[in-house]
Amino acid sequence: MSERFRVVPAAYVVFRRTTGTSGTTGDGEQVLLQLREGTGYMDGHWACAAAGHVEPGESVRATACREAREELGITVDPADLTPVVAMHRTSGEAPVDQRVDFFFECRRWVGDPRLVEPDKAVDLRWYDLDRLPDPVVPHERAVFEALRSGHLDPIVTFGF
Repeated sequence: MSERFRVVPAAYVVFRRTTGTSGTTGDGEQVLLQLREGTGYMDGHWACAAAGHVEPGESVRATACREAREELGITVDPADLTPVVAMHRTSGEAPVDQRVDFFFECRRWVGDPRLVEPDKAVDLRWYDLDRLPDPVVPHERAVFEALRSGHLDPIVTFGF
């Protein structure tokens, strides 16, 4: 019997803030990133500060809010999640290993973001969109670069 095709959904929250005062040197957009470690996937890479798989019976917005609470100890109102892009991606290694990632932008939350799961991430920092650290998880870097350039289609593919 062959393995059945399935798509694994995940939610990503791009926490953003504007630095500086409009019109002065130092203005810029920043994103909050975590340095992955101990997960077995892209360890040593910077990634969205909150992301994870959708659980059975859970909406993608509920997933985004849950991941923010579990990974950063903050509360996000679903109304404060702005859809950015849906990404259909694959590693290209196995035809049954495809993902659909829903990226949301969030500029308001309650609490101070902090690392709550030190077994999965070892650092948490704000980075300017035009000066991202290296390395960043490749499919996430593609989203950050598109946000920086202002040219982001609502639906994109990666790895095909």
